[in-house]
Amino acid sequence: MSTRRRSPRPPADHIRANRDDWDRESDAYDRRYRRVLSGPRALAWGLWRVPEARLRLLGPVRGRRILEVGCGAGRWALALRRRGARVVGIDLSRAQLAHARREAGRRPLPLVRGNAERLPFGDARFDTLFADWGAFTFADPVRTIPEAARVLRDGGRLVFATASPLRIVATERRRYRLVRRLIRPYFGLSRVRWGTGIEFHLPYGEWIRLFRSSGFEVEALIETRPDAGARSAYLSAPDDRWARSWPAECLWALRRAPRAAPRARSARRAARSASGRAHR
Repeated sequence: MSTRRRSPRPPADHIRANRDDWDRESDAYDRRYRRVLSGPRALAWGLWRVPEARLRLLGPVRGRRILEVGCGAGRWALALRRRGARVVGIDLSRAQLAHARREAGRRPLPLVRGNAERLPFGDARFDTLFADWGAFTFADPVRTIPEAARVLRDGGRLVFATASPLRIVATERRRYRLVRRLIRPYFGLSRVRWGTGIEFHLPYGEWIRLFRSSGFEVEALIETRPDAGARSAYLSAPDDRWARSWPAECLWALRRAPRAAPRARSARRAARSASGRAHR
């Protein structure tokens, strides 16, 4: 698969911070969550591991060119490859990619160390991009969403899980716990620091404006509500109870709209120019 040469640029502070954070925490994270991310739960979404077989957000995968953006230990990517997909994983963290190489064993998975804000791939290279609490949480969406649109073919899918903005505005920062009141403003929500890591979260309206301006159509927004009796390995018991009344996470399913042909774009620019002259 060809890549697009990108001019080198020093990483932004959030990229450095999250790279260092994941390199430092990767082994402990893998030990703690390996069980809930492996086996039949590898192909499952979010905090409660909702099966892809139930949601069907990715669509058919056999023969499809798929990029996992923030692949971590690569268990999603490896499970998709077993179903016939042509999968590439990209991650910022060397430690996370080392876990992915060990998981792949004797049949290496195509893995790239890179930044989701500057994807090292040519235009229209993939049928599907996805992330399960991956790069679309830890990188700036103002850059990652247009990059996803660039490397997707027309009609391609972008699917990702991340936090609900309601979770962010109701999280007490000092104790990192969910409360039944609003802690921070909803409007203007963007960059959020938790300890040594930095995340990005937008209000719903800002997400939709960004999707549309980048060439995406929204097919689904799923605000995850856990089944009765389900527990998340990622949440404390009080936070898990909170999430039964308000959404803690959301899953976005988007479709890449067809790109306008160069001649059509030129015609639209000429029409706008002529309209502007007519009204002077």
